Amino acid sequence: METYTANAARYDSGMQYERCGNSGVLLPKVSLGFWHNFGSVDPYERSREITRYALDHGVVHWDLANNYGPVYGSAEETLGRLMDSDFRPYRDELFIATKAGYDMWPGPYGNWGSRKYLISSLDQSLRRMHLDYVDLFYSHRYDPETPLEETLQALVDIVRAGKALYVGISRWPLEATRFAYDYLKQRDVPLLIYQGKLNMLDREPQNEGILDFCAEQGVGFISFSPLAQGLLTDRYLNGIPADSRMSKGKFLKESMLTPELLAQLRQWNDKAAAQGQTLAEHALRWILQQRGVTSVLVGASSTQQLEKNLKSIKDN
Repeated sequence: METYTANAARYDSGMQYERCGNSGVLLPKVSLGFWHNFGSVDPYERSREITRYALDHGVVHWDLANNYGPVYGSAEETLGRLMDSDFRPYRDELFIATKAGYDMWPGPYGNWGSRKYLISSLDQSLRRMHLDYVDLFYSHRYDPETPLEETLQALVDIVRAGKALYVGISRWPLEATRFAYDYLKQRDVPLLIYQGKLNMLDREPQNEGILDFCAEQGVGFISFSPLAQGLLTDRYLNGIPADSRMSKGKFLKESMLTPELLAQLRQWNDKAAAQGQTLAEHALRWILQQRGVTSVLVGASSTQQLEKNLKSIKDN
């Protein structure tokens, strides 16, 4: 494949950027997630096409984690190849995040929130991604057993060591989030962003008060799974396709598509159509309109899918 040169008009393509809390960081309203479609089981050239399309259209925030793939670590390895082949000249334009908190390797030090795990994991991630630092490093989940001070001090020390520019937390409960905010602020490593699961079917961050807290304290918020693993698209409006994620039964179960849910999805789809939108566009716009939301993370299995998702920011 020919040498990649980014589109000269990449910042004039319609992408909108939102300030992340009270920081100097501007994130694209639609960011690219590497959870699926970028692992060792996926075609590398397709990953290359998607990431090229992303940068060419101003999607400069790419979100990874240590165990994204499959197999574990392979999404980061794919990014490392991409950096070497295409994106090294554009490193300073990219805002790259990774995380640690879920299982990554066997034994007592390959999971949860200990200092040992977080720092070791990030060192591994940097090697896989062929990077000297990440722009953002997350504690991927709340650890009820490890003292919060240990987890948070590891984040502080990671920034002070130059391995990450900013830190975030994901899926922490509200009271622990309050503690994290205060602890990090007192040590001059402010909490940049909270990553939570928010969509029209799952509004827990709103109901728990996370969104309000982030908005009031100047912390960004980014939504993952904004389309509920594909439920909030036209994919399942007329049954379960044979090649769909639900048919495979790993993340979506057929039992989830109840008659009541199907009726709700069809109602939202009709509302979206009346506004000239797809259900997916309507679902993404809904998230972006919520108080405190900075960006949504979308996955993409093709450039066409990413193109459709980017339509959600028009006139939002």
